[in-house]
Amino acid sequence: MRSANLERRLLAERARLSRQVTRIEADFAAPMEDDLAEQAIERADDEALEGEERVAVARLRAIDAALARLHAGTYGICVECGAPISEKRLAAIPEAPRCARCAGAAAQPGTP
Repeated sequence: MRSANLERRLLAERARLSRQVTRIEADFAAPMEDDLAEQAIERADDEALEGEERVAVARLRAIDAALARLHAGTYGICVECGAPISEKRLAAIPEAPRCARCAGAAAQPGTP
């Protein structure tokens, strides 16, 4: 994938995630209903939104790191082992910092 196309793709996803986080934060800022039953529902909704926000913020950080690697000329190189990250993996997860082998090892419990 050409770096200009890749950068546009990463920036577009970054913009989408930023809008999502802004909407979630606006929902949190909205006043709660007076009805206690409605407040309970809103609290449950807020918990779900907090999870969505955490995921979006984590992806924003990963995209920012991928953009930094792109500008540094190290994009597509595993940050763990230095091996190339497969085109297939980068097409699926353009912000991926690790090759599939290192990503799998990092996901194993008890792995440093």
